[in-house]
Amino acid sequence: MASNNDPRHLERLRRFYARHEALPSYAELGRLLGFGSKSSSFKFVERLIEGGWLSRGPRGPVPTEQFLVGLSSATLALLPLVGRVAAGTPVMSDANYEDYRRVDPRLFRPRADYLLKVQGDSMRDAGILDGDLLAVHRTPTAHRGQIVVARVGEEITVKRFEQKGSIVLLKPENPAYQPIRVDLREQELAIEGVYAGLLRPGAG
Repeated sequence: MASNNDPRHLERLRRFYARHEALPSYAELGRLLGFGSKSSSFKFVERLIEGGWLSRGPRGPVPTEQFLVGLSSATLALLPLVGRVAAGTPVMSDANYEDYRRVDPRLFRPRADYLLKVQGDSMRDAGILDGDLLAVHRTPTAHRGQIVVARVGEEITVKRFEQKGSIVLLKPENPAYQPIRVDLREQELAIEGVYAGLLRPGAG
């Protein structure tokens, strides 16, 4: 059985990612690195998370900026990083840009148009934490169950979207918070985009 302490394993994993545009499943990881059990794959991934190479996303482990260093810069996209959103202005406004980040566009489905710095822990149970960079696909519409960036009046929020008739519920993923109920007959709501992925700066 191969040791999961072999430093060459990380490079094999990065080469797999470059070829397949995705991280392997735990079973694929075991075959790739010669592990004799699925638990060895879990332990290896945990060590990469502790070391800052991977972070925990809502759909499983995701590469960090540290993991992506060394990948061809030609494959990286330059995305604006939106910080504090000014009241009354669209999210995608130069006035809201804090910085730009080069990221691998293959991380995101659908295509990411910008990164939004998350504030607060209302989406904690979806794996979205305070300080995370939410990759957002810009669109004015959303489907039931999608995580959206929504503007309610002059406030921006990240929540799970549900709609029945003229009533929209923006639901948190943390029991400490209540859903935001919006009656479209009386209140203004705009979908700024939908969740496309997640980056966790400084993970590990």
